[in-house]
Amino acid sequence: MKILITGCRGQLGTELQRQLSSEGSALGPLPDRLRKATVLPVDIDELDITDREATVAYIRRHQPDTVINCAAATNVDGCETQRDMAFRVNALGPRNLAIACDKINARLIHISTDYVFPGTPNGPDGRTPMDECAQPAPVSAYGQTKLLGEQYVQRFCRRHFIVRTAWLYSYYGKNFVKTMVNLAKTHSEITVVNDQLGNPTNAVDLAHHLLKLAVSHDYGIYHCTGNGVCSWYDFASEIIRLSGLPCRVDPCTSAEYAAAHPESANRPAWSALENRALRCSVGDDMRDWKDAINDFFKHWDGEI
Repeated sequence: MKILITGCRGQLGTELQRQLSSEGSALGPLPDRLRKATVLPVDIDELDITDREATVAYIRRHQPDTVINCAAATNVDGCETQRDMAFRVNALGPRNLAIACDKINARLIHISTDYVFPGTPNGPDGRTPMDECAQPAPVSAYGQTKLLGEQYVQRFCRRHFIVRTAWLYSYYGKNFVKTMVNLAKTHSEITVVNDQLGNPTNAVDLAHHLLKLAVSHDYGIYHCTGNGVCSWYDFASEIIRLSGLPCRVDPCTSAEYAAAHPESANRPAWSALENRALRCSVGDDMRDWKDAINDFFKHWDGEI
């Protein structure tokens, strides 16, 4: 089997390569069909997915069985000020991959985000995690372009998986966990919002489930996040506790944060996702967010 990974130098792309080369993860072994798979890792210098003709030609030449699209413009604030760039990468890039994959009957696994939702209360109590039936209504340029990318994938590629995740962290690259640890090394206290809630997701868990989907025929939309819900303040507090650093974490509201950072984009206040489609198809082995971050610290070498 041949797997093409776009955005191969990012958090998720790097973790996917690690699991494919080691034939498994802490959550279990690779599916049998992926053992000894041929892996084609590419980034923008090898393949610019915003170039439709180049993308179609590359896919046709290399003939992958599955493409996992980890390439994205993920700087939420940057997407507000560079909307053309966000549109090209987050919307046109997935469209071009979808067109190319459909031409050779390849699977396309496209990574999306909780930012496609508005962040408003959900369910009778306002605190019900959103499953795949929930209606997207993004409030930021990042979320809007990611949603259009989803729609293009659905329209142009028959064998598609759209996998929404959230609050991703890993051993590689920049992420919230490393930012908090870095700040705690130089500050005696840090302030984090306590009224935005979601699901922290370890890239190990996400990659494991993407590779299960890669050999399935259960096409469609999936949510794939750590189980359990917390605020950014809760997450930061657990990170600092596990780091053992002498730093206090103080809560603040989103309004207070926005007043201090007027350039920041709108963030969803409630973006907790429910992995219902995963649970009803290939199985939901995503760990509770506290178990996953605890395991992260057990195996992290501390490299920022």
